[in-house]
Amino acid sequence: MTERTAAASHVGRVRSNNQDSGYAGTHLFVVADGMGGHAGGDVASALAIQAIAQTDARFDTAEEARDALEQALLTANGELAETVFEHPELTGMGTTVSGLVRVGERMALAHIGDSRIYLLRDGEFTQVTKDHTFVQRLVDSGRITPEEAAEHPRRSVLMRVLGDVDISPEIDTDVLETMPGDRWLLCSDGLSGYVDDERIAEILTENADAEAAVDALIQASLDNGAPDNVTVLVVGVDDDESSGVSSPIMVGSAAKPLSFRPVEEKRASKSLPQLLLHPLKPTPDPEDEHFEPESEEFLRELIAEDRRRKIRRRVTWSVGLVLIISLIAAALTAGYQWTQTRFFVGEVDGRVAIFQGVQQNAGPIPLSSVYQETSIDLMALTPFSRNAVEQTISADDLIDALAIIERLRREAER
Repeated sequence: MTERTAAASHVGRVRSNNQDSGYAGTHLFVVADGMGGHAGGDVASALAIQAIAQTDARFDTAEEARDALEQALLTANGELAETVFEHPELTGMGTTVSGLVRVGERMALAHIGDSRIYLLRDGEFTQVTKDHTFVQRLVDSGRITPEEAAEHPRRSVLMRVLGDVDISPEIDTDVLETMPGDRWLLCSDGLSGYVDDERIAEILTENADAEAAVDALIQASLDNGAPDNVTVLVVGVDDDESSGVSSPIMVGSAAKPLSFRPVEEKRASKSLPQLLLHPLKPTPDPEDEHFEPESEEFLRELIAEDRRRKIRRRVTWSVGLVLIISLIAAALTAGYQWTQTRFFVGEVDGRVAIFQGVQQNAGPIPLSSVYQETSIDLMALTPFSRNAVEQTISADDLIDALAIIERLRREAER
């Protein structure tokens, strides 16, 4: 009997533990690629998959499934943060997640990180998701080519994952049409980082049986050295409304009991704020990871802009002291006005409040003020959320701040 859906995970030829996890169910299909090394990458992916697996249900509409899947990822993010709060030795763990829920002739999608979802339709192989990596941003901006990205020294830098760094991570979601004959591929970068798209498409085309296709794809990664863990899910679409398996399949770390191990000295824990890194280099040595803060590149850009600004200032200095003072005053005013476009969530007299401004002072001058007090009691929140509010939670804008307040309100009411 030809299987249309299958899943498998392999530790690879070099690593000692599998930080990938995967799930293939009746309606839900997900892959997660943990990071944080021995600080808990396997724990992160397993916790995420086990939380998201609750979404394996029948939905009336694909939009409903999409929203449920997105909320499941946010719930998983909260569970990871709570776990780190309770187990500080796991600081630095995180995970990518890419998932699909089939609803009839449509697929609901949610994605964060650099695991991938592909679609093979009528011989055309397409990458559906976009990597949330530093080099992908460079490619999107036209600064480097995809070929240069494959060899870029910072190709291992992830910009977005689930973990203990962001209380409200941005998740890509979509609803896509599907039809009989489609084959969907979900994989960690243990496959996509070491086997090119053309070869992946060939293997999918050559193997009608999903289990054979999964095995062949993993073998292709192993043949190329497979220094990273590799997890593969193949989902076939027939005329009926389900693409799933009769009995849900858990693979990788999610299939094993959780183990909260202490950090090993040779693989020191890296903080996600330092940058959510994950190996994506074609090298047989997983210990040779490229850890580097994201902010360094931005700092270089700021320094370059500062140099250009100084050149412009030298030109204006010739106009006279009055013009210089005017420019400084204008810059200070603009800077202050900019701070007033920022918002963050903090605490006032034991209750949650929205602040307008930034969390710093300019000498004796405060750069923030209370914008809106709420009735949310700080003590009604979980220890993690309470600590986050006390340390302040940055928001992109007022709408984002209000969304954070709403999430905290729901938490306090539970």
